[in-house]
Amino acid sequence: MSRKPSYTSFITLTAFLLGILFIYTASSKLMHLGIFELRLERMPQLSPIAHWIAWLIPFTELVIAGLLLIPKYRLAGMYASLILLGIFTGYIILVLQTSDSVPCSCGGVLSALGWRDHILLNACFMAMSLIAIILNTKQNRNKILDKHTT
Repeated sequence: MSRKPSYTSFITLTAFLLGILFIYTASSKLMHLGIFELRLERMPQLSPIAHWIAWLIPFTELVIAGLLLIPKYRLAGMYASLILLGIFTGYIILVLQTSDSVPCSCGGVLSALGWRDHILLNACFMAMSLIAIILNTKQNRNKILDKHTT
């Protein structure tokens, strides 16, 4: 009998780390909501909808964290993480290319990172999400194959 590899540990660790990241960033934004909204208003592209974004982003981060922490919805959380991190990273790159000053709207430990470091951190989390999605798909495929061969 051949033993199929289990990727559960990596998938679970990735979900846990992403969950912590999103809970931390959402909490930081909500604890300093006025400052977060003010910083968003300084970005010309977001100024007209800064109030809505100030609430939407942390809410979305908390929903994604919830998806990641519930095994049944973990894969959806991985996809959502990859998309949100991709959007944010793309936005950072766009702002860096088109603006003279880039106001930071992150808090706590993350605010100590430079923008290039922030992009690198996001890229690492995006890579982890993508690998976890691939491993999850492979693991599910193996489970289906095992059911058909027994």
